Amino acid sequence: MKGIIILIGIVLVLGLMYLLSSHKKEIKLSIVAKAMVVQFIIALLLVKFPYGRIAVSKVSDVVTKILSYGFSGLSFVFGSLADPSQATGFIFIIGALGNIIFLSAFVAALFYLGILGAIVKVIGKIVGKILGTSQVESFVAVANMFLGQTESPILVSKYLGKMTQSEIMVVLVSGMGSMSATIIGGYTALGIPMEYLLTASALVPFGSIAISKILLPEVEHAKVIEDVSMDRKGHHENIISAVTEGAVNGIQAVIAIAASLVAFISIVSLINGVLGSFGMSLEKIFSYIFSPFGFFMGLDGENIFYAGELLGFKLVLNEFVAFQSLGQRIASLDYRTGLMLTVAMAGFANISSMGICISGISILCPEKRNVLARLAFKAMIGGFTVSLLSSMIVGFITII
Repeated sequence: MKGIIILIGIVLVLGLMYLLSSHKKEIKLSIVAKAMVVQFIIALLLVKFPYGRIAVSKVSDVVTKILSYGFSGLSFVFGSLADPSQATGFIFIIGALGNIIFLSAFVAALFYLGILGAIVKVIGKIVGKILGTSQVESFVAVANMFLGQTESPILVSKYLGKMTQSEIMVVLVSGMGSMSATIIGGYTALGIPMEYLLTASALVPFGSIAISKILLPEVEHAKVIEDVSMDRKGHHENIISAVTEGAVNGIQAVIAIAASLVAFISIVSLINGVLGSFGMSLEKIFSYIFSPFGFFMGLDGENIFYAGELLGFKLVLNEFVAFQSLGQRIASLDYRTGLMLTVAMAGFANISSMGICISGISILCPEKRNVLARLAFKAMIGGFTVSLLSSMIVGFITII
């Protein structure tokens, strides 16, 4: 019965995207169908197939090991404050967010050396061959498995001016429907299992392209670029320059995330203080508004409303607020529920992300600012849907 409910949910979600489509008659069902089929296959391999789960576990161990090296730098700078076993206990900005600095520098190094670009290029070409999408949009969709919403377009920045509106939609949706590798350590520090986050990342490229091509199918004449070359060095003279900028970007991210959490959590507390007079809370309101999604995710009982609460936090506030709540409760959830909720939360799609995408990407290509501004809201809905759709697919696979 749950499987049927989820399949109905998937159809309804895709139907909603169809209603929001700008050119319904131009939708290429072959691209959408192939992307959906591949998503089911990937989910099957990673969630149900024993060797797939072992592979995810091994990769998770490697990523966790890499993350552990970041604490050497934190311990040097902050001393005992970086050790949660000390009297000071766990300090969120150091223990949960501090590693973002190391990861940002590490990813910048991989970026500069061309390692990240090479991986993106290989997987991107495979994605493009399967779906028949252009190399540029395929590369950006794949890059968002590793990079953030304003970082991945840098790889193909010199082609942004030539991209069609449909291709730009892929850039926006894949950016908002994904999460950055530099921030993944912050999520795990909140208690979210690395395996769940890696599964969510693997589903991003095909889900993003499927949703993008429904919302805004190709109606322009896309320029054919046979061999896309990616800008990996940018303005950096050497790897030291790249790592230094990565570290600076990391500390800026830490400050921005910490500031937003202080603001949003305080505002939620304020609103709850007011709503408490009427026996209500923001969590309860979100749980009611978004609970239909929880139902069509095939969840049980109170988890339906809890999913609604988390989805509301993610869309209206940000995914960190949602993950903070989920991290406190995930140990008490069964594997399927924990995995589904994690995948559903794993993305940048929220109201503030629209401004981030418009300003961040338009710096790379100023002539596309108006296009970005016009597509941003619909792309946010698309990014939110990418994570939701991936969650439904994973939920279906776990019960077959």
